[in-house]
Amino acid sequence: MTPRTTGRTRRLLSRLPVDGYVLALLGTVVLAALLPASGAAATVVEGASTGAVALLFFLYGARLSTREALDGLRHWRLHLTVLGCTFLLFPLLGLAARGLVPAVLTPQLYGGLLFLCLVPSTIQSSIAFTSIARGNVPAAICAGSFSSLAGIVLTPLLAALLLGGGAGGPSADGILRIVLQLLVPFLAGQFLRRWVGALLVRHKKVLGHVDRGSILLVVYTAFSQGMVAGIWHLVTPARLGLLLAVEAALLAAMLTATWYGAGRLGFDRADRIAIQFAGSKKSLAAGLPMASVLFGAQASLAVLPLMLFHQMQLMVCAVIAKRRAHDGEPPAPEPHAHPLPAEKVP
Repeated sequence: MTPRTTGRTRRLLSRLPVDGYVLALLGTVVLAALLPASGAAATVVEGASTGAVALLFFLYGARLSTREALDGLRHWRLHLTVLGCTFLLFPLLGLAARGLVPAVLTPQLYGGLLFLCLVPSTIQSSIAFTSIARGNVPAAICAGSFSSLAGIVLTPLLAALLLGGGAGGPSADGILRIVLQLLVPFLAGQFLRRWVGALLVRHKKVLGHVDRGSILLVVYTAFSQGMVAGIWHLVTPARLGLLLAVEAALLAAMLTATWYGAGRLGFDRADRIAIQFAGSKKSLAAGLPMASVLFGAQASLAVLPLMLFHQMQLMVCAVIAKRRAHDGEPPAPEPHAHPLPAEKVP
């Protein structure tokens, strides 16, 4: 392969709308399939995964600014709309998909699809796409933060209510583990934020690697347990194709509902953009640790729909954000953006 061909290949790969972190996740899944942790190694990996989940939610709590969240309450109609899309409309569509079992989805994949519908919204990608589309970025920041905070409580409760204790669903013991592994570390992070907040800001890049590494460990643990339990024979390529089709329809329905529904509610264009991107997304970072705590050995099938949906939403929303940026009115110039009068040359 010539250097020119290599350069073209690299440029082509850089243009593909594929999240590099998703590729790392897929590589972790392959590693778990080839070298699953078993026996004593599985015990060590599971313990490390439990500690990683607690660390993740401690960091989430330490980063969330309570003052900024309270300031964002002034735009309460927008935030309630996003929360309604995330924790009401999404679950209703998930429940409606029950009619696809067993002809289209297996019970296990449907459980993962329903769990996907209960996960909170994202923060980073919602902000990024709202910014690209010239929407209300501060509203997207607050909406994502509120959704993540509410999801720590609402996601386990909705999972217990809608998934129940059977078919790999969460039990009372799972809810207790959620409290101990997620809620308690989160509250501890909030309590210690005034002392550790500055440290987190100084080492933001390092902590980003900690976040992603912890989630990769959670994925490896979950898929290793699935391999050892022998549950992957339940998934065929045809079933995966049908799952992708169902998720594409789910994403299209939410993108349509959030955009036109926000318009009917009287929101302006900038707010509609924030609602569409914050209300149609699901957080992989929050969903994976929750699934590992709630579902145990069944977590690999439970998180598969979420992993696929995550990549799909990134690809589709990247296209939508660019179109929104071009089809909307140009943003009003900032006061400091006006050119200063030229200096007179003596």
